[in-house]
Amino acid sequence: MDGVLVHEEQAIPGASEFLQRLIERERRFLVLTNNSIFTPRDLAARLAATGLEIPEESIWTSALATAQFLADQQPRGSAYVIGEAGLTTALHEIGYVMTDAKPDYVVLGETRTYSFEAITKAIRLINGGARFICTNPDATGPSQEGPLPATGAVAALISRATKLDPYYVGKPNPMMFRSALNRIEAHSETTAMVGDRMDTDIVAGMEAGLTTWLVLTGSTRREEIERYPYRPNHVVDSVADLIDHV
Repeated sequence: MDGVLVHEEQAIPGASEFLQRLIERERRFLVLTNNSIFTPRDLAARLAATGLEIPEESIWTSALATAQFLADQQPRGSAYVIGEAGLTTALHEIGYVMTDAKPDYVVLGETRTYSFEAITKAIRLINGGARFICTNPDATGPSQEGPLPATGAVAALISRATKLDPYYVGKPNPMMFRSALNRIEAHSETTAMVGDRMDTDIVAGMEAGLTTWLVLTGSTRREEIERYPYRPNHVVDSVADLIDHV
């Protein structure tokens, strides 16, 4: 989503036409994001404000992928959750109970209000036997004032205190893409991934067996590609260059 379709809450030129072409050609697609703060409905509204009309059922977040993972691992379990509505809603929808009394899992997502009290409770619950899950490993998130500590940074704090590493569900874990493929009943051999980051999008897409397209409208500059030991299948300036490929 970010860096591919939108940048700093503005639609990237060509994004609307690209999405329209997908719909016209009846291509199944999902818009993916590691952001676990917002529900798909919230994100659809935010995208609509930029001029991009995307139905909420076509949005797949790390919170939804995490909920799917937990539903598969331990149906109708319990969790102590640090996160926003995007994460808590996803867990409620799979029948999970939110509790701080001997939960099966501690689930850490992104929030703008990490509290010392909540982090302390998470550490104690993990030390008491709860399994540690994180929605994504992103260390920082953007704000108008500059970078903010995000899920990965707080997870590192908890890991240092507990001596236990979490399981990260979101990108670059290819499970994020595999769960998305299952959501739209797609096969990796006939599916492409469009992303703007080499270290999350491209590597995860590659490991999930997808054809990878890197766009240069986000985090990666062309000269940076050579630094990585892996390559995208294709590099284009923006999604505008993909309209004729749909």
